[in-house]
Amino acid sequence: MARKVMIVEDESLIAIDLKFMLEDNGYEVVAQANNGETAIELAFLHKPQLILMDIKMPKLDGLKASKIIEQQLGIPVLFISAYSEKELLLYMKQDNILGYVMKPFSEKNVLPVLEVAFHQIDKFNRLNGELLHKQTQLEKRKVIERAKGLLMQAENISEDEAYRKIRNESMQTQQEMVHIAQQIINNLQVNS
Repeated sequence: MARKVMIVEDESLIAIDLKFMLEDNGYEVVAQANNGETAIELAFLHKPQLILMDIKMPKLDGLKASKIIEQQLGIPVLFISAYSEKELLLYMKQDNILGYVMKPFSEKNVLPVLEVAFHQIDKFNRLNGELLHKQTQLEKRKVIERAKGLLMQAENISEDEAYRKIRNESMQTQQEMVHIAQQIINNLQVNS
């Protein structure tokens, strides 16, 4: 699967060169913009995995556009810049900024930076998925614990007995324990 990239560059020759360079190396350029306002619109429309964005552009500069894109979509950005390294460091303190590529550029300095950026994106997505899974498991656990507590109180049984009751009902009905627990909570709260 091709990596989806959007290019935001106001100098059309640079944008065209960059587009061909990326496509020749297996990247999919899903959109191109020449200013920050258009970049925001196209980011919403195409949802690229990464945006290569110039900093200095007409209408809305890359820094302001990248802040809006971060807040609204969370899409990471690699800056393209002719600024010196020292000036660029001032811009690197946003969470979605993965780095920068200095102009003029070539495959030798663009492709490795892109590969590192996509590695970081993959790592973030994997960790975020693991975190969401753990949060979901925790929420399910809370529902089951709540149901156990209500069962213990309503039927004057031990915690182990309440757990076994939920588990047995889950196995008999072939439903997740959390669904059985939620039914118990709903039934016991209605009856109390």
